[in-house]
Amino acid sequence: MEMTEVTGVSLKRGSVAVEDNDRVAPAEEAKRQKILDHCLTKSQSELEHVSPPSGVNVPEPPEAVSAREGTKNSDVQLEEEEEEEEDGLSEEGEEEEEAESFADMMKHGLTELDVGITKFVSSHQGFSGILKERYSDFVVHEIGKDGRISHLDDLSVPVDEEDPSEDVFTVLTAEEKHRLEELQLFKNKETSVAIEVIEDTKEKRTIIHQAIKSLFPGLETKTEDREGKKYIVAYHAAGKKALANPRKHSWPKSRGSYCHFVLYKENKDTMDAINVLSKYLRVKPNIFSYMGTKDKRAITVQEIAVLKITAQRLAHLNKCLMNFKLGNFSYQKNPLKLGELQGNHFTVVLRNITGTDEQVQQAMNSLKEIGFINYYGMQRFGTTAVPTYQVGRAILQNSWTEVMDLILKPRSGAEKGYLVKCREEWAKTKDPAAALRKLPVKRCVEGQLLRGLSKYGMKNIVSAFGIIPRNNRLMYIHSYQSYVWNNMVSKRIEEYGLRPVPGDLVLKGATATYVDEEDVNNYSIHDVVMPLPGFDVIYPKHKISEAYREMLTADNLDIDNMRHKIRDYSLSGAYRKIIIRPQNVSWEVVAYDDPKIPLFNTDVDNLEGKPPPVFASEGKYRALKMDFSLPPSTYATMAIREVLKMDTSIKNQTQLNTTWLR
Repeated sequence: MEMTEVTGVSLKRGSVAVEDNDRVAPAEEAKRQKILDHCLTKSQSELEHVSPPSGVNVPEPPEAVSAREGTKNSDVQLEEEEEEEEDGLSEEGEEEEEAESFADMMKHGLTELDVGITKFVSSHQGFSGILKERYSDFVVHEIGKDGRISHLDDLSVPVDEEDPSEDVFTVLTAEEKHRLEELQLFKNKETSVAIEVIEDTKEKRTIIHQAIKSLFPGLETKTEDREGKKYIVAYHAAGKKALANPRKHSWPKSRGSYCHFVLYKENKDTMDAINVLSKYLRVKPNIFSYMGTKDKRAITVQEIAVLKITAQRLAHLNKCLMNFKLGNFSYQKNPLKLGELQGNHFTVVLRNITGTDEQVQQAMNSLKEIGFINYYGMQRFGTTAVPTYQVGRAILQNSWTEVMDLILKPRSGAEKGYLVKCREEWAKTKDPAAALRKLPVKRCVEGQLLRGLSKYGMKNIVSAFGIIPRNNRLMYIHSYQSYVWNNMVSKRIEEYGLRPVPGDLVLKGATATYVDEEDVNNYSIHDVVMPLPGFDVIYPKHKISEAYREMLTADNLDIDNMRHKIRDYSLSGAYRKIIIRPQNVSWEVVAYDDPKIPLFNTDVDNLEGKPPPVFASEGKYRALKMDFSLPPSTYATMAIREVLKMDTSIKNQTQLNTTWLR
């Protein structure tokens, strides 16, 4: 096996472009609004959004996004005042301005060299291709703990005599739903809502009772006579906790408490999708569980579980939601847990490739037989001139003033206009309240930190930083660990190549052990692991051990004491394989003329009976369609990088593709 290195030439070969399909055409927007009006009351039309740490997401740019399985917090609680602040916010002009200057902004972004991604394992000649020209060119199917690939192939609802009639979804008017939602969410001073029963029959009253109880968890109902007319009166039975805890007594004991279903989604990440579902179902997001988060800019298929929501209610959402589909319903006793999945299966189209059939064959055979370096992908490190690993390093150094400065200071790179103004205000005044007023959306990390500084003061930055959700805070220090790991793996491969050597580490079960001289031939490069720095790992017994020590010492960190004064920021460390060999690898090169046509069928296409695309023997363009499976926490973009032999950073993509971007 040969190993090659990134050079100045290879960085400028080809381009991985990503089209911004997030904007909605006027006709589509009108259609979307019509559906929203049918399914939601006016107060529900603003959907929730949760922002990750500063620099992790770019505002609607072209981007190559990973297939990494994150561990984002599913317990999202939004403040009403922030929802109101976001209402009516218009950013259309801002987005146009950003689109025009995005390539210039990204001149200040990171390249792969900046985060230690410097090596390739194969010797084939690289070629150009366009990744995610359409988000439908990147499809992710979750692989469950039983090893089966998740597919959406059944929209039927399990037959259950306990389920109410379908009429529960239509018996209430929009105005009645609005009043009931206001009551449910304690948004008015009413203690009850009375609904007159028109065309009074016992069956009609029963349906209204069922509709209120199933659509508005936490509300109880009773029938009252008022001046000769029948009314169904809805009221709170259990105080404010009722919304968070779905009604226990209304769920059949013989039925599993969790409804598991397959979620098909387009162009939305997992947490955003769950926020949308919870908004429509009028429940808290934390009653949903899942095994891993999936990318936004892709079509993804994964299993979700939800506590005590019927398959019937979930299936009804298929009539209301665009770019979502729910199916394969079943009732189970247990929720899903993060990390239970075995991995993900990817179907990826690289359009407009320049490689010859021989080059493609060499590249894909190498991917199948050798694999790729298991680098952490670019999205782990942010997109602005302040990488997330720098914030993580400052946290580990206990340099809290620097942490505050790195998160809040002005920086070059692609950011929303209001965030730029917030940073300018902070630099000018160092007044957290004044800077906070520049943010219409205060749920971003910057807004959360400023709110913390306003609450705790500038002398208690630790507590102010603690307001940021724990997973987002830990993302910074995990970014630093990833930065160290990438650099060390590049040094390991440069020093010893693609073979195990004495002093390397391999795993026996969950325990890391050293490779000895006498048993070095019992292992392959696919067995070798490298540690992410921490207090509970061992380091290789060769030159790379000293390289770890030197790197951390240069960052004013003690490799022998990775415990932090604040327990959350103590790093135990972990082990990660240095080479990953994908499973179930297959590929084909297809010819096409229209850049807009899909080049394969999705699960929804198959459900709708669409015939698979038929390809001509010759066409204006050629595309490489590839399928492969990866374990959790590996980056599909790093596998694609190995095939194309090019830099996957947004900075490189935009500089190579500025004409396409405009």
